[in-house]
Amino acid sequence: MRKETALTQVELSEKAGVGLRFVRELEQGKTSLRLDKVNQVLNLFGSEVGVVSINRESI
Repeated sequence: MRKETALTQVELSEKAGVGLRFVRELEQGKTSLRLDKVNQVLNLFGSEVGVVSINRESI
């Protein structure tokens, strides 16, 4: 999404209010990232990450 909107990593980090290192780790697929910061980035594109309920018959 960043590339489609012609933003550099620096511009994205500034607009989202997160660090450049965070943007790089996000794009590299780091498996443990703070969801609040992920949502800060995604909000620029009209999206967010959240909890999704799944149907479980018995736990």
